Amino acid sequence: MPDYRLGDVIDDFCVRCKRIMNHSLVSLVNGEPAKVRCRTCHNDHDYRHEQAPPPKADARKQALFDEVLKKVTPDGSGQPEASAGGSQAEAKPAAKGKSKKTST
Repeated sequence: MPDYRLGDVIDDFCVRCKRIMNHSLVSLVNGEPAKVRCRTCHNDHDYRHEQAPPPKADARKQALFDEVLKKVTPDGSGQPEASAGGSQAEAKPAAKGKSKKTST
């Protein structure tokens, strides 16, 4: 473990730049970096150990997808309920287009 001092330059993920950039140490807690300042955009943030935050959009998309599935299958099994008249695979859609008439 290196000895950190205020003002030292370390690499960290910048939440504003969305990249790993050079940062200056702003505060230390028990000898470990706590807050850093990006040397490019001058944004102060917690030290993230060069880790990007997890994307928030994926969690929201999964939650919405699960909600839609619960509406389709209320029991939550993921399998659509079979209808009393037969399965949906047996039903065939009506043919589109003109039918040929034969004259005799």
